[in-house]
Parts: sequence; C-alpha cells; structure tokens
Amino acid sequence: MNIYIVSGEQSADLYGANLAKELFLQNKDVKIRAFGGDKMKKEGVELTKHIDELSFMGFTEVLKNLRNISKNLSFCKRDILKFRPKVIVLIDFPGFNLKIAKFAKQQGIKVVYYISPKIWAWNKSRIHKIKKYIDELIVIFPFEVDFYKSHQIEARYFGNPLSDVLKISIPTISRDKKIVSLLPGSRKQEILKNLPLMIEIVKYFPEYHFIIASTKEMKSICEKILDKKYNIEILVDSTYSVLKSSDISIVTSGTATLETALLGVPQVVCYKTDFLTYNLARLFVKLQWISLVNILMNKEVVKELIQHDYNISNLEREIKSLSEEIRRYEIQSDYKELKSILNSERTSEKVADFILQLP
Repeated sequence: MNIYIVSGEQSADLYGANLAKELFLQNKDVKIRAFGGDKMKKEGVELTKHIDELSFMGFTEVLKNLRNISKNLSFCKRDILKFRPKVIVLIDFPGFNLKIAKFAKQQGIKVVYYISPKIWAWNKSRIHKIKKYIDELIVIFPFEVDFYKSHQIEARYFGNPLSDVLKISIPTISRDKKIVSLLPGSRKQEILKNLPLMIEIVKYFPEYHFIIASTKEMKSICEKILDKKYNIEILVDSTYSVLKSSDISIVTSGTATLETALLGVPQVVCYKTDFLTYNLARLFVKLQWISLVNILMNKEVVKELIQHDYNISNLEREIKSLSEEIRRYEIQSDYKELKSILNSERTSEKVADFILQLP
C-alpha cells in the first residue's frame, strides 16, 4: 500500500512522523513518500522534498515566493503521479494542500486531511473546497467536530497527537539557576521578529538561566541575533527537555503554546510580524485569542503579547507575575482542565488504523 504525505512545517513533520511510525508498525508492506522533514525521515519515510524548502510565513513572504510555491506544487503533482499512492494524507498547510487535494481527487486518489485547515479562525470560504475534494477529515481539537458538523461535513476526532508525544519519557536538564526557556518559533521570519526582544529581557532577570530551544536548521539564525553580552544558552532539537526543565517559558504563538501547556510550564505568549501581515490578519482573523491554549479553553489562561503590546515593560511584568505562586496555581489548574478537554490517548495509532482500513 502506497501512502503519500504532504506537510509544510515542523509541527506537521512531527505529526507525520508519529503517524508513519504507527503505519509501519501496523502494516509491514506500507510504503510512504512525503514532503516532510528530519523527523519523518528518521522513521523511514522517503522524503522527496524537505520542509525547509516549503515554509513561507505571512502575506509578505508568500508574495515574495510565489514562483517557488508554484514550482513546488508542480513538482508535487508529478511526484504523486510517479508514486501512484492509494491514499494521500495532507497535514495542515492549507494554501498548498487544498490545491493538492483537488489534483488528487481528479486522479482518483483517496484524500485524507489530517489536522484540518483552521477555517474556524479565518478564510471560511475554504469550506467549499473541503466538501468537494476531501474524502476523510481528521481534526485534532474536539470543538472542530461540531464546527464542521454545522457545515454538513463529518469530521473525526481521535485525540490530539501531541498528548501521545508528551507521554513518553522526557529527560530533564539542570542548571545552577532556575530556567526560563525561550521558544522563538520554527521559521526564520518568526525568529527574526520575536527573538530580539526575548534576548533583551534577560538583563532584567539575573536570577534565571535562559535557554533558547532551537532546531538544527534555525540555530545559525539564533546565533546571529544573540547578543554575546548576555549569558544565553542555545540547545538544539531538545525542546521538550528544555520545556520540562523550565520554571517559565516565553513562547512564540503556535503549536509550541500547546506543547508548553501539556508539559505544565507557566508561559507568556508573544507574537510580532511585519506591518502588512499584522494588519491583514486583523481584518480577516476573527478570534479573540491567538494561542491554542486560550482558544481551547475559551478564556485567557496565558497572557498574549501581540505586535505593539509585545514590548519590554509588558514582558517584564508578565515574567514577574509568573513567578508568583497564586498565578502559577491558577495556570496549572487550567492546564489540567485543558488535558481533560483534549481527552487523548494513542491518537497516532488510531489514525493509522483508520487510514489502513480505508476501502
């Protein structure tokens, strides 16, 4: 059975890797080819295109790279025809993947969308493409089932795959001081916009040891930004160990906010982008919050410092707040409720079994 996976960034590579691992365990005859990253490759997936060549963030970056995106789309379509999969598994990455879904449908290939587009946040017009081109829709947040049901689309929830990832044994690290982790994002554009201020805050808190959790691909970007006068450590591909060992975390909005919550670390969420992307997002994104923790809980569990609010004085205030026992207790209580809402167990195993049973 041939399965083709298309992902476009780091978190999707993680989900794809765990899915591939379960697919291989359940069926020794499975062959998997993918647009993916190092995690999928480690599980034995044949990579045809690395996610480092795919991930462009924000309206400005997308506009700059339209030619590259078009080339990647054409390459993907040719590669699918060459591989002839029975099933295509699309992981998030909607601008690209919905085009691939249309193509696959035209070729008579079954299309599974795993981790659906966040059309509940913006661009609800994509609902029509989902109805037309997606055979099976698998979501990772419980509320999405009801959202899609209201649009006459059946969505399946098997749990959130992060819950499984974070149940494994994660080693901790120890330093002379309590650790504050800095998670500046997994894309170059995110790091350039968000890391400088994270670094500046270090001088206000000499009682902490600061560690940047980076990927191998993004380490050089972090090093260029890092001010040598501050004692900040960079650890590569050890995000979960860094988080689990942290007293507080400063996190760029994205999947990392949920990872941080599931590991029980008090956090402040930050996000800054270019002027055009920010203002367009204000027009089109109809959400009160941007962090997954607050969205899932439908209230402000963690503080969000977005664009102009992301400044030294606000960040300093929030870090001080997160050192107070009452605030930490409130956050931990909300995190416990969040885990209950997700109600996840053996998610990747269940998704793999579902895909293998498709007619």
